[in-house]
Amino acid sequence: MAAFKTLDDLPQDLTGQRALVRVDLNLPMKDGRASDLTRVTAVAPTILELADRGAKVLLLAHYGRPKGDRHSTMSLSMVQGDLERVLDREIMFIPEVAGPIVMQSVDILRAGDIGLLENTRFWPGEEANDPDFARNIAVHGDFYVNDAFSAAHRAHATTEGLAHLLPAYAGRAMEKELKALDAALGTPKPPVVAVVGGAKVSTKLAVLENLSRKVQHLVIGGGMANTFLAANGVDVGKSLCEHDLTDTARKIMDAADEAGCTIHLPYDVVVAKEFAANPPSLRTCNVHEVAADEMILDIGPQATEALGDVLKTCATLVWNGPLGAFETPPFDEATVALAKTAAALTQDGSLISVAGGGDTVAAMVQAGVADDLTYISTAGGAFLEWMEGKVLPGVAALSA
Repeated sequence: MAAFKTLDDLPQDLTGQRALVRVDLNLPMKDGRASDLTRVTAVAPTILELADRGAKVLLLAHYGRPKGDRHSTMSLSMVQGDLERVLDREIMFIPEVAGPIVMQSVDILRAGDIGLLENTRFWPGEEANDPDFARNIAVHGDFYVNDAFSAAHRAHATTEGLAHLLPAYAGRAMEKELKALDAALGTPKPPVVAVVGGAKVSTKLAVLENLSRKVQHLVIGGGMANTFLAANGVDVGKSLCEHDLTDTARKIMDAADEAGCTIHLPYDVVVAKEFAANPPSLRTCNVHEVAADEMILDIGPQATEALGDVLKTCATLVWNGPLGAFETPPFDEATVALAKTAAALTQDGSLISVAGGGDTVAAMVQAGVADDLTYISTAGGAFLEWMEGKVLPGVAALSA
């Protein structure tokens, strides 16, 4: 990973300096209020540090997909109150992102004050990464801080364009994320094990292809495992399976073998004739004993224990996706058990563990280990593209 500047590279005294700070405020809303403030608490340290050092902090963020038009239901004024509660500071809402109104508002702000600019996606120039649009925003700042890793896979004006127009720095959340990701796949301590779950191989082909060249152990779970089992000649009954991708699965297994990567597939599984909580047809069997009217819904206890033993031989773990249909009991047991093993090894100091992606975060919370792993990323799409080995424009711009 190329070097990038952080807030430590800024002068300690920022009195009167104008900081354009890109954050992620795309919050889930319910009854007019945010139902989850995780993204706000993540960027709070950066915002408060800059304000406490005397900067005028101008927050840039998007909300939803307004496609270049103003929509009152997507105005960032909706999250102003939530921001104020988390930061315990008054915030000025500015209904523009550039122009005279922003200029006048910035003049009113005092050193240490915080302003929240309008939804950047209300303007077509944002997603088009229009240089003129970026320049119009840049005139309101003395330096730029990106603290929105979750939007770093988008080459937009406020995620990538501004970094080329102003001195650019990673915020504290971005810094923490990049260091964790570098420890997991950039310059990891070997042996490295990757756990990849999810419903379909087709959504994670690039991830599997990239990881098979980089890690020593690749654990495949979820519905994806069924496609790989089928590629090995296993009859998976009526399980979720992409039979048209079995040739692709075989190619991935061959490439992994050539690279010295061991792929781990379950040899015992939890099956049922219907997908429901605790169905009467529930049973555990060898993968070769799945009946034609049964579906695989989780990894079995023997395979789960064996995977725990694999983790014990490794120094680094990267995890994306559950092993089974974890939202429905008891098909969360393998995911929870392996997560607890990973957490215990992490707390013992023998494993660096990095997990990410929406379902993964939910699974770790469900397992009660969200605070026991080395790092959990809530970035979703950006985390997945990083696992695919792609260059993230918002990150690359910080290193330019």
